Amino acid sequence: MELCDEWLGAIARAANIDSSRVALVAVGGFGRRELCASSDLDLLLLHHPDEVPSVMAKLAEQIWYPVWDSGIALDHSVRDVAQARKLASQDLKVVLGLLDARTIVGDDSLTQSLRTSVLGDWRGMAKDRLPELKETVDERRNRLGDLSHLLEPDLKEAYGGLRDATVLRAIAASWITDIDHASTAPAVEHLLRIRDALHRVTGRPTDRLSMHDQADVAALQSEGTDDDLLKSVFVAGRSIAVASDVAWHRVGRLTTKTSRLRRLGAPKENRTPLADGVVVQDGEVVLALDARPAEDPVLVLRAAAAAAQASLPLAPHTVARLANESVPLRSPWPAEARQALVSLLGAGTGAIAVWEALDQAGIIEKLLPQWSVIRAAPQRNALHIFTVDRHSLECAVQAARLTRNVSRPDLLLVGALFHDIGKARGEDHCGKGAALMQNIAPALGFNVGDTAILTAMVQHHLLIAESATRRDLEDPATISFVAESVQTHELLDLLHNLTIADSLATGPQIWSDWKSRLIEQLVSRTHAALAGDELEPLSALSDRFPWTVAPGQTLLEISPHAGSATIYLATPDRVGLVEAVAGALSLQRLDVRTANLDTVGGVAYQEWSVAPQFGDAPSVELIRAEIEAALADVAQVAARIERLSAVRPVRRGFVPPPPRIRALPHASQRSTVVEVRAHDAPALLFRVTEALAELDVSITSARVLTLGSEVVDVLYLQDVTGQPLSVTATENSIAAISAALLGD
Repeated sequence: MELCDEWLGAIARAANIDSSRVALVAVGGFGRRELCASSDLDLLLLHHPDEVPSVMAKLAEQIWYPVWDSGIALDHSVRDVAQARKLASQDLKVVLGLLDARTIVGDDSLTQSLRTSVLGDWRGMAKDRLPELKETVDERRNRLGDLSHLLEPDLKEAYGGLRDATVLRAIAASWITDIDHASTAPAVEHLLRIRDALHRVTGRPTDRLSMHDQADVAALQSEGTDDDLLKSVFVAGRSIAVASDVAWHRVGRLTTKTSRLRRLGAPKENRTPLADGVVVQDGEVVLALDARPAEDPVLVLRAAAAAAQASLPLAPHTVARLANESVPLRSPWPAEARQALVSLLGAGTGAIAVWEALDQAGIIEKLLPQWSVIRAAPQRNALHIFTVDRHSLECAVQAARLTRNVSRPDLLLVGALFHDIGKARGEDHCGKGAALMQNIAPALGFNVGDTAILTAMVQHHLLIAESATRRDLEDPATISFVAESVQTHELLDLLHNLTIADSLATGPQIWSDWKSRLIEQLVSRTHAALAGDELEPLSALSDRFPWTVAPGQTLLEISPHAGSATIYLATPDRVGLVEAVAGALSLQRLDVRTANLDTVGGVAYQEWSVAPQFGDAPSVELIRAEIEAALADVAQVAARIERLSAVRPVRRGFVPPPPRIRALPHASQRSTVVEVRAHDAPALLFRVTEALAELDVSITSARVLTLGSEVVDVLYLQDVTGQPLSVTATENSIAAISAALLGD
């Protein structure tokens, strides 16, 4: 930074800058001394108002051109104090840049005059302009998301990034409220170091930490693995985001128009009791005057629960006091502590800000030591929009809306909070989480019976969703498998609602009417099986078809929707039928979102939900013609797909994890069930089904699901005699699918 100042100073002096009437001023990130390897320079040539414009323009050129010639990006302007002040009154971005203005060379009194004027204007208009600034923050957050959860975060513009650190400085400069800069300074320094390393790795002034660059940035910064790097970025982003949340809450309260009595000098808000040792003051939750955290171990949870239930923030000084003075809870927790935790989680969305504040102060890890492993742990899955710990909290928040559906709301909330506690510990997070839960639940004060239920909830939290979407619900083996796993109606209801909460907390692509319907059917049939009732036959796919199909007839109907289409096909079953349709859809650049395929009485019924990969969907007539041509001659489909694959550009810099193909034992009494999980790619389903058709393996039923970039295909397979595959045939099928997907 000093070298850059010296270089610019030398350029300005060589241009004969009049140091008594002109100043070369650093603004923005340069003014804050936050330059990174490929940052641009924000410069203002500030001059007295009576300077001749043409002379200033010539002087500016003599300064700007050497900078441009060096290859450094430059954001520049030439103004007098009045002009700069006027622009700042109109443009928030200019205000944010000028608040940190500093003189590089020249008349520093000009810079100080400008800073004083802009600061005075900012403070005088802050109550009107801060809401405008908040709108820009909200728009940016909605557009770019939260830095603390993104797999490829924008270090500057995402919420909790460097831009919000600058906004915090502007809020502090307004004198509306205090800002705790000490809590965010290390986070800002860390993000600046990561951003500098990113510039060095890429050679570009980018702020997006892409997955392709994360390993190199981690190595350059000695951050360990790319996951370690992301975790450190997430922690820094949370620190800035929590400070921003607090600041904006206070700004909102302090800039809201007050009543006439308040303006006439009515006393400030009183301390209103909220819980034992907890009061509300000035819109924040604080400790009562006689509260003693060192003598009341449950106070921290009681205060958190009270704040969450009231949807109010814990005051930062209260959080700091609780962190410094609270004594550990005894193990097992007393009933009051456990109830306070349940009350905190049961507050729903009100729990999020309170939990994050406690987390930033290190209180959560003191209360729940096992939490440290999942804290800010990234999830390398585009479907997940949150880190592991935040997803777990969001799951509890969603579960709070479902507590009236179960007999034990406390178990639902606690099970939701800990359902993913086994993550970030390697494979089999369900099993590892269940083992951890066997110790966590007793420590929280749950008895043996409740501990068993919570452990089972963690162990089986994927059971309902996976069974409903990947297995044949008409097959008695599916219902028996689920019933034997859950054993009781109570656990089944808890898992049902945990599944809903988990799906809603994962991301918008996870939950759908289709998935909800399948889960409802599975749970209903499992309840019947547990009660010993005879299972009613489900409405088959053939029964849901809007049209009647005559024997030997092929029926093809396409229903277009906004941006998507549903394709219905009924035709005499044969090997290679799924291959033909999948290939036709791929040739029309249609992505398969879901597909339900069943065979009844020798007739194959197919229901496909598709959407264009990009642009507008092809016409119904074109889709129909493509499918009919594929049904007539699947060989020409394969040849065309091969030609397209040869010219398709290869995506560089990203290596997806290898596909996982496995047989699901005991999943069906009538078929061999194979699950294919892979990163989505063009013609993927076609390649899978083509490989099976070449082995004369028939797909009698299928559940196809595309979740973001992840494909989950569950295929029910039979041999030419209509029987499940032999062990050898199953192994050959898996090997053929693997070879097709890996290109071997």
